[in-house]
Amino acid sequence: MLDGVMRKLIDPPLNNLGAALASVGMSANAMTLFGLGIGLAAAIAIAAQWFVLGLVLILVSRLADGLDGAIARATEKTDFGGYLDISADFLFYGAIPMGFVLANPESNAIAGAFLLFAFYFNGATFLGYAILAEKHALTTELRGIKSLYFTEGLLEGTETILFFVVLAIWPFLFPVLATIFALLCFVTGVSRWLMAYRQFGDKQTETQA
Repeated sequence: MLDGVMRKLIDPPLNNLGAALASVGMSANAMTLFGLGIGLAAAIAIAAQWFVLGLVLILVSRLADGLDGAIARATEKTDFGGYLDISADFLFYGAIPMGFVLANPESNAIAGAFLLFAFYFNGATFLGYAILAEKHALTTELRGIKSLYFTEGLLEGTETILFFVVLAIWPFLFPVLATIFALLCFVTGVSRWLMAYRQFGDKQTETQA
């Protein structure tokens, strides 16, 4: 929901910094992997209950996630780069809740499992829509220039990062906040189903999986 607004605010400074990094030889894929490594380190820090460190690492990781696209725009966008970026994002999104589960399994395990269940469904609707959009040559730049078609939704990347930040500040709220966020993920996924039906429901295809 907030990604479109945030892109307008953060893209100009990110593009400037990305161009500077590209000029000294930094590649987009290297930045993606750096951001992923920092994100996984954040999950480890959270699992060890070093929540302040986890918060800092989450923010650094997401800065790197924004910079990889900026570097790609300043150099060359590739299909593999887009694939690496989105798969690294999903790995990060799964790792942070897992960190909270490991930090306090007795309190967080059920809510964490429910959250990952919701992430799985929401991610599937996102990627499935992107596949259909590519098939039918749909394009959008409302959420910046992307390798995949990014659909709008109640919960997007910005909301997820804010959610992780809140959890790192108040980790004792994880069971309640994770359950609420998971429910909203299901709302987002179902709304994307409806969007897909409106957009593609009358389209013909040779096979149906």
